[in-house]
Amino acid sequence: MDIAAVLSFLAAEDYTIAREVLQRGVATLFFIAFLSAWNQFPALLGERGLTPAPRFIALTTSDQAPSLFRWKHFTYTDRRLRIVCGVGMLAAVTVVIGLPQAGPAWTTIPVFGLMWWLYFSISSIGQRFYGFGWESLLLESGFLVGFLGSHEVAPSLLMIVFLRWFVVRVEFGAGMIKMRGDSSWRDLSAMDYHHQTQPMPGPFSRRAHLMPGWVHRSETLGSHVVQLIAPWLLFLPQPIASFAAVAIIITQLALVVTGNYAWLNWATILLAFAGISDSFLAWIVGGPWPGWGWPVSSGAEAADASASTAAVGSSDFPLWWAILIAVFVVWQCVLNAPALRNLFSPGQLMNASFNRWGLGNAYGAFGSMTESRDEIIIEGTLDPEATMTEGDWRPYVFKGKPGDVHRRSPSVAPYHLRLDWLMWFAALGDYRQSWFSRLIERIGSGDAQIRTQLGPDPFDGQAPALIRVRIFAYRYATGTERRQAREEGQPRPWWVRSNPRTMVEPTDLRDG
Repeated sequence: MDIAAVLSFLAAEDYTIAREVLQRGVATLFFIAFLSAWNQFPALLGERGLTPAPRFIALTTSDQAPSLFRWKHFTYTDRRLRIVCGVGMLAAVTVVIGLPQAGPAWTTIPVFGLMWWLYFSISSIGQRFYGFGWESLLLESGFLVGFLGSHEVAPSLLMIVFLRWFVVRVEFGAGMIKMRGDSSWRDLSAMDYHHQTQPMPGPFSRRAHLMPGWVHRSETLGSHVVQLIAPWLLFLPQPIASFAAVAIIITQLALVVTGNYAWLNWATILLAFAGISDSFLAWIVGGPWPGWGWPVSSGAEAADASASTAAVGSSDFPLWWAILIAVFVVWQCVLNAPALRNLFSPGQLMNASFNRWGLGNAYGAFGSMTESRDEIIIEGTLDPEATMTEGDWRPYVFKGKPGDVHRRSPSVAPYHLRLDWLMWFAALGDYRQSWFSRLIERIGSGDAQIRTQLGPDPFDGQAPALIRVRIFAYRYATGTERRQAREEGQPRPWWVRSNPRTMVEPTDLRDG
């Protein structure tokens, strides 16, 4: 066996740009995730949070929820939580600016391992507020991309192929959960509802919802084609793999534009870059058709030179590094066996972990499509004599979720507004959970900490005399309704709400 030939084969020298995008991009998402925890964890899950992490830690074991905060010398406090977040953000910044990548081959592994462990320690005790598929997606991505190595070595072909398999788990898994879960995906009507009923609409969601029916059918069909077929094309030769990756990236960008899914779409975009070669990117900027042997023009030569400069990497691929990566990939394949079986199981699980460390997970979203939208509106008044139907009731505004019918939905992703997301689930029935009753109590008592998670306070920090909670049916205002409001000199509505129902009668919670 010619060891040199094997090592040359394992060195994926045409994927140095993909490595840069993956490592720096995932580090950026880690920075945002740690920042989100810094700003939100203490109010939602801290010592005085809605579902306090110290209590959760006391009621669970390290097998159920491994975490740095179980160490007897580092038990949870809000201050220590922010220390962890600060260290995590600092580590992320070092990768974004390229410090670990400038060291020996192995230096990216401990830096990404540190970010993974610190964020895993937060996520594992995050309970309902961290029960989202993109948490495990970020963690697993971060655990893997460190093994792409520094600039001292070329990216490993085994890691590039394994990351493509990761895309299959994410995209094909999501496609199959849709096909198995809801008839609206099978009859192509799902997108008739999605833009209006999704958890956190964005500024362009209304326009997308009001598109003609044939556009929605095309969206649904296109989603099936990209999620069920394109991921498998990543394993074909170039440039087919790159075109498949571009198709995935385009559909994910469409979701970025029309919704707010934290870093779910951005993480998927980054993973899809594992299918894009440097040669393909050079062709995009004017080079030859990748891999087809076309003559290179002078313009193409310049593009190749430019791409070569951007694609920092070395052809050196030492044997010890090849063995390390091979052992790591074999271990990961073993951990991925349950996820592989799950993909083809009639009882497919969505966003499931099969081991305590959250590696080799199952992913997916929207296995069932919500066809109507309800919104919970929390209101207060300073008038202790107010009734359910009379009085100066003012709504508490959330930072992202719909409320004021005249407010255009904001764009907040990849930042994650956790409380706003759970309010969508509360409207579907999750209000029976303890976090929701405690939220009402904290708002009603004028709690300053929980107010940091909301928009402008209608009472400037003063506790309301009474609080009430109602739920409304929401739909997007049509173009006709907006034009009519303008002609009448009224503010143009973004939403139309109807069918108010009482969830909590006027209650004095100031002593709560």
